[in-house]
Amino acid sequence: MVLHVYTIVHTLISLVGIFTGFVVLFGLLAAKRLDGWTKWFLITTVATSVTGFFFPFHGFTPAHGVGIISLLVLAVAIFARYPRHLVGHWRWIYVVGAVIALYFNVFVGIVQAFEKIPALKAIAPTQTEPPFKLTQLVALSLFVLLGIIAAIRFRPEPARAA
Repeated sequence: MVLHVYTIVHTLISLVGIFTGFVVLFGLLAAKRLDGWTKWFLITTVATSVTGFFFPFHGFTPAHGVGIISLLVLAVAIFARYPRHLVGHWRWIYVVGAVIALYFNVFVGIVQAFEKIPALKAIAPTQTEPPFKLTQLVALSLFVLLGIIAAIRFRPEPARAA
């Protein structure tokens, strides 16, 4: 029962992270800072990775690897965004980090969808079948393309003093 509730909370945090991440991504593409959305994207994406480590497990899994890498990427993105204020090369480092972090959330979301949704599980029961691989390849390709465009376009105005 507790694990079921924990899974729901983790899933909701993940979905909020993905939603806010797409808002932030479209902001990057439009050269908008979206400070409030960014704060919630970073908080929920960190929370997604952290809460993922508290599920019962036996040994190191690929999910742990993705979580560790995601937290490292997020640490760099947060450092670029806040202490370094997106100045100089920290602007594109932030953009790349934010896009990678969002991609990792979407990557895991696709994995979970193919595990949990009966129609998807039926067409790719072991996640080695072409529909799963193609879905992941399309997602990766879109994120690479959008990440490149965002890194080129995101030239935000400096934050205004409150």
